[in-house]
Amino acid sequence: MSAVVSVNRILKLMGNRFEFTVIAEDNYSGNEAIDLAVEEVRRIEALLTTFKDSSETNQINEHAGISPFKVSEEVLLLIERAVKISEITDGAFDITYGSIDKSLWNFDVNMKSLPDAQLARESVSLIDYQNIILNKSDRSVFLKNKGMRVGFGGIGKGYAADMAMKVLKSAGIKAGIVNAAGDLVTWGQQLDGKDWTVGIADPDQTDRPFSALKISNMAIATSGNYEKFVMIDGKRYSHTIDPKTGLPVSGVKSVSVICPSAELADALATPIVVMGVEVGLNLINQLQQVACIIIDDDDRMYTSKNINVKY
Repeated sequence: MSAVVSVNRILKLMGNRFEFTVIAEDNYSGNEAIDLAVEEVRRIEALLTTFKDSSETNQINEHAGISPFKVSEEVLLLIERAVKISEITDGAFDITYGSIDKSLWNFDVNMKSLPDAQLARESVSLIDYQNIILNKSDRSVFLKNKGMRVGFGGIGKGYAADMAMKVLKSAGIKAGIVNAAGDLVTWGQQLDGKDWTVGIADPDQTDRPFSALKISNMAIATSGNYEKFVMIDGKRYSHTIDPKTGLPVSGVKSVSVICPSAELADALATPIVVMGVEVGLNLINQLQQVACIIIDDDDRMYTSKNINVKY
């Protein structure tokens, strides 16, 4: 018997809006599968959150500069993959951003000037993925310097979306979408047999897409400053901070990355905002099965070589 219903659920997980859509035999089996996926995301949240003292993330941070901390293989491998992304983005992606001083960056209407460059550099002095020491033989993570902190804000939602999809597939769901606050992964076809499509938001009118992409069996993540930015002396600065300078970046309004894994899409989108159009495109063009769309501050659209965007 072929799939007959589309079952949808929206809820708050990992501090974000998660939406699950599955094509299932009936409502009951669809909801049962979604229950399992929600449970999986909650499990990952408990591992990675910084809001619970007992989480592995907080334990790693507590031991920074003191001693290695033994973690689950899952967290060790996630950190290892995060470090690889730091390497290929030349540090534009860095999970040790957790040590940044948030008080410098309120990004509200009162922010009329950039912080002092020296102060900004000092605020990011603890950010350096090369100071994460991973020991695979005893599954431990050691942050070299006291005060260093890791955080999974740039990769965790994508990872959770991938893992939720895995759970749904093993529960027999042949098609669906997991949307983790805009990081989404899709598989199979819609109820009408057509591919899943996603609209790329127009950065100046986020309620209307300006292009659509077919993304069945792919993941997409978008990072942009159209939702949170400040204007200083007529220039738009994103809420994305360059880990090297501690200053907000400008030049790019939004980046959408399309590839088979939501984790990778999530992790690449923000560093491309930091790297800028030319360097960002150059990186994506060297990666297998990864494509991207970049919109700059002047609303010009750039795409990597291996993509076709329909207007």
